[in-house]
Amino acid sequence: MARGTKNILFIMFDQLRWDYLSCAGHPHLETPNIDRLAARGVRFTRAYAQSTICGSSRMSFYTGRYVHSHGASWNGIPLKVGEMTLGDHLRAAGMDCWLVGKTHMRADAEGMARLGLAPDSIIGARVAECGFDVFERDDGMRPEGPDGFYDPGGAAAYNDWLRARGYDADNPWHDFANSGRDAVGNLLSGWFLKNSAQAANIREQDSETPYMTRRAMDFVSQAAAPWLCHLSYIKPHWPYVVPEPYASMYGPAHILPPARTEAERAAPHPVLDAFMTSPLGQAFSREETRAAVIPAYMGLVKQCDDQIGVLLDWLEETGRMEETMIVLTSDHGDYLGDHWMGEKMFFHDASVKIPLIVYDPAPAADATRGTACERLVEAIDLVPTFIEAAGGTVPGHIVEGRSLMPLLQGADPAEWRDFVISEYDFSATPMAEKLGVDAREAVMFMVADTRWKLIHCEGGFRPVLFDLEHDPDELTDLGDSPDHAAVIAAMYDKLFRWTRRVAQRTTRSDAQLREMRGKSRRRGVLLGIYDENDVPLELTVKYRGRKVPDMKD
Repeated sequence: MARGTKNILFIMFDQLRWDYLSCAGHPHLETPNIDRLAARGVRFTRAYAQSTICGSSRMSFYTGRYVHSHGASWNGIPLKVGEMTLGDHLRAAGMDCWLVGKTHMRADAEGMARLGLAPDSIIGARVAECGFDVFERDDGMRPEGPDGFYDPGGAAAYNDWLRARGYDADNPWHDFANSGRDAVGNLLSGWFLKNSAQAANIREQDSETPYMTRRAMDFVSQAAAPWLCHLSYIKPHWPYVVPEPYASMYGPAHILPPARTEAERAAPHPVLDAFMTSPLGQAFSREETRAAVIPAYMGLVKQCDDQIGVLLDWLEETGRMEETMIVLTSDHGDYLGDHWMGEKMFFHDASVKIPLIVYDPAPAADATRGTACERLVEAIDLVPTFIEAAGGTVPGHIVEGRSLMPLLQGADPAEWRDFVISEYDFSATPMAEKLGVDAREAVMFMVADTRWKLIHCEGGFRPVLFDLEHDPDELTDLGDSPDHAAVIAAMYDKLFRWTRRVAQRTTRSDAQLREMRGKSRRRGVLLGIYDENDVPLELTVKYRGRKVPDMKD
């Protein structure tokens, strides 16, 4: 293990935009504690998620593999049995791997049953939990509709804890933590965006973010090193409801103008049009929605930052800061009305670009403390980084990311990636039906470098192209510009280079394959040999100088 690093604290926020941090330049939202971590580590300014939907993005974070490789391309699509995860790699290196919070992972129950993996066995439990040992899993989603709960196990422990503290309800996650209350006692559900302007009807210390921080501290207090703890927060993901004092911290003066123009929806790309005119797009195109949601979103981010401060202070007070690598990131962003969209539907930077800060306590990282790195980085890079930090060897035939350790330790690798990839499978959404494409065509791929971003849409649609240098807000689609045909062709070359990678040859390493070359000859397979004297004697000794009886008659 790298000197100075005993443990790894892997912090992930859900739906935190890369630019809603003061260290990233937000003019109103102050995040001094996340900034404090950046001042002690490296902030990666060009980090991208492998997908802009929670489940598929996270599966890439946890496997170190592209969505195209691991196959869990949408929320609820299981991660297939056999995919190696962060826990598998770290345990091989002697480090435990624990979860506190959300994974959005769906187990491959059919695959487990086929292989006889019992969910209550150690191996079965780890396969069912994306490779983690679980201290507390909380995917933070317990909505209920006419067909039942979206996630029957969602927020279960948290709900029990709330009820024990006096929040009397069948589902206090919704009724208190994610809803408001009017003057006469009516519940104001956080599912209705207008209620984002209401304070959550809960004591701040009992809300989700402080609760999960304390659970992480509980884990660390009892854990034996070496460990990785994945502290996976639920917020600032919707419902966009936050308790006081955060509910009143921000108002109209703090809402940035949306990055959008009327020209974007005057003659849009068909796929973009489908997303812009979806219910979410229409909702966030309304100023009243942004006026209600964005101050609440900022309050949620501020609360997240304050809890990072609580956590960092505690790590320092207990002497753990100098032996713990800390990584802070998000699974994707949030449009918040930019480009006439809500949620994280497409590949504009508001959605696909992620914050990424890495603090490495090892002395070898001293030279890079407080710096910003502009190299192109992907979410899949964290798995090899963690393996290397734990003292393991990165299996390059399985893990598709690149370790960030050279960048953390001041090296300037001569060879680094020159483009990043993200994928989006919308086959399970109403937009696929709206566009008239079948399930196999309802997919998109983004390839971006430091200048250009191209989005390829299956289904016979033209590409989308943005010039990131001259149009950093991505307002002008150049995908049908004849003047940019050469650029489009060059970006497609990069995309095709990516598709040609060897991604599924995971049972043999490159070194093993090289070692196998020519070995079959030494086991008697002599193909293409005309005369026994054409090869060394030792290879043919089993076939020379032997007498046999005549058995033809």
